[in-house]
Amino acid sequence: MIRDYFRIMKVDLTTGKASLLERPGRDQYLGGTGLAAMLFEEFGHMDRDWDDPEQPLIFTIGPLTGYYPLMSKTCCAFRSPYHNQYAESYAGGKSALSLRFADLDALVVVGKAARLSALCVGSRRVETRDVDYMRGFDALRTGRIVRKLFPGSGRRSILRIGPAGENLSAYACINVDTYRHFGRLGGGTVMGSKNLKAICILGDRGFDLPEGKAYSDLYKDIFKQLTTTEMMSKYHGLGTAVNINPLNELKSLPWKNLQQTSSPLADNISGERFAKDTLLRSAACAGCPVGCIHVGFVREQFQANNQYLYRQVSYDYEPIFACGGMLEITEAPQVLRLLDVIEKEGLDVMSTGVALAWATEALEEGVISRDETMVDLTWGNVDAYMQGSELISRPPNEFYRLLAQGAMKCAQKFGGADFACVLGQEMAGYATGEVFFVSEALGFRHSHLDSGGYAYDQKYEDKNVTRALDFLVNDGRERIVLNCMVACLFSRGVYKDELMAQAMEAVGYGALNDSLSAIGDRVQRLRWRLRLGMGYDPAKVVIPKRYTEVTTWKGPIDPEYLEALRTGYAARIMEMGAPLPETEE
Repeated sequence: MIRDYFRIMKVDLTTGKASLLERPGRDQYLGGTGLAAMLFEEFGHMDRDWDDPEQPLIFTIGPLTGYYPLMSKTCCAFRSPYHNQYAESYAGGKSALSLRFADLDALVVVGKAARLSALCVGSRRVETRDVDYMRGFDALRTGRIVRKLFPGSGRRSILRIGPAGENLSAYACINVDTYRHFGRLGGGTVMGSKNLKAICILGDRGFDLPEGKAYSDLYKDIFKQLTTTEMMSKYHGLGTAVNINPLNELKSLPWKNLQQTSSPLADNISGERFAKDTLLRSAACAGCPVGCIHVGFVREQFQANNQYLYRQVSYDYEPIFACGGMLEITEAPQVLRLLDVIEKEGLDVMSTGVALAWATEALEEGVISRDETMVDLTWGNVDAYMQGSELISRPPNEFYRLLAQGAMKCAQKFGGADFACVLGQEMAGYATGEVFFVSEALGFRHSHLDSGGYAYDQKYEDKNVTRALDFLVNDGRERIVLNCMVACLFSRGVYKDELMAQAMEAVGYGALNDSLSAIGDRVQRLRWRLRLGMGYDPAKVVIPKRYTEVTTWKGPIDPEYLEALRTGYAARIMEMGAPLPETEE
């Protein structure tokens, strides 16, 4: 049903009460990231820390969710345990379509359950169950149990956390339908602080599609474009793991805690090698015809009875970078063994891999000792890294308690901050150059998806600071519009302005087409106001020394260019986050 308002389910875990709310603002915030920021402004508390029970955990979808291919993601917003500021994360799976079939634009969870609980939400049902017996259960086992607790159709989505979330690691993730995640900045930690082990979203209601030939023809056209382009074919065939070899050739692949940007061993963990040696099957998020999820298998032999155990583990480029190259694990099956442990513990794989890489170099350099690490963290030692991941999730000492809060926080205590590969949070897998480093270090989500800074580095060899800054701001704003939809960003090459306008028109939102650019600007500014209001100061962001020691295909990093971009982008952020004049409030 097309509507000009938002339909929101608010659940209070403290009281056990739920309420169905309606809010105007479609023409101002569209949905997705815009709706999430709008709701945090209403329900969030600028003067309380991230773990205050009344801080909201917000899940939102967009106006085109369910109507077109790749409009398939959900935005999750919260005050982050990583930096105690407003944050977002995105996930696919079935969560977005489940919310659409539940006739909801958003789910807002506040309060804290008295005991570890599971929440079930649908259009006709809100229920919490005491699941304290599941304390300590890993994320995969939790998913199997919750499916039995809340039976439902294929329109059901299961969100859950592992031990890392219960133990309040700052980068615990939310596992979504086994193979997708709200990965970065600690959404799983927020669930843990609320005594919320799992959320089941029941898509227990239908919704009408637009009548007439215009919508049907446009859907077919979009479907064709999304399934016949070279980029989508690439992602279906090898997945994002296809990026390993090209980035290695560009000398832009972080390797061995960014001591290198390429390695002759990279081909051993390339997308092609994973497909040849480990690929079991491909899968797709609900509403997506591309199928970029690649599931490999881990085989382990039990010596006692000579039997084998097979487990399915999904992989993408970022997990391979973090648990392969950064740790110099150079066999695809060994990378999957480590990923399997991280999945079960419910940790963000990028932060975990990068944190372990810092710890390995710190141990090698004598900054820390085995008294702290408890295991021999050495390059390529997958068994030690598997143990280290469990220790991060269930910290037994001060070292791991700090490492669970972030590599830089641990480095500030023990030393080694110069080689902590942290750009706002543990880095993503692109060592392309100065624009990307600044984009991630200062960006709103500290994500490689905040803007195409990694692509800009590969396109331009000059050092035009103004052009680079204009790109970061403008490209970021364009991505915000897609994140209001909430589209998979793989689709940005297809959903250009004209096609997006047609898509909006065909489902009844054509009146908003002239406002999309203004909505992008409004949401961009609101998100920055929220972060700045919680203490973020971009001018104080420090880019670790390791990033000035990097050599890419363009040559050594230019520290002066890097610093000019850092200070310039900090100034732009302050401008975007400035309070609105009273006439605009």
